Amino acid sequence: MGAPRSCGGKITVKLRRRKKSIDDLLDEFVFCTLAQTREILGSKGSVRRGNRYAAKALRVFDELRKKHGDRGRDALATLFQHEEDDVRSAAAALLLRYKTGEAMGVLHEVAEKGKGLIAFESAQAIKRWEEGDWHLDPVPEEEPDS
Repeated sequence: MGAPRSCGGKITVKLRRRKKSIDDLLDEFVFCTLAQTREILGSKGSVRRGNRYAAKALRVFDELRKKHGDRGRDALATLFQHEEDDVRSAAAALLLRYKTGEAMGVLHEVAEKGKGLIAFESAQAIKRWEEGDWHLDPVPEEEPDS
């Protein structure tokens, strides 16, 4: 915490935001991905809330790649071995440009299980990639120091 400051007779405290580590960002990505699935597929879930979690997971990915570059991408690739297919396929879909072979392997594996929304989303990621209509991780203009 910063030092208390006076503002119009009231004392306020300026809080410093702690920079999130790569591990913190990975944990947040996993949480948001699992929450998205729970909200969209759950009996009492909400598609609207699920979409909010999806947007947050994409913001986490942007933070990983913008602040950590390839180190952030490599960290996200560790989720290819996650126990939950939704986490594995979400990470793979985001990393198709960077780790094409590994990511396609994960997506094909999940899609071939043929169960529900996660398999469908994996198949759609494969289709978009093969059609050249995939733009989730554009080639960076300038990477941070890795």
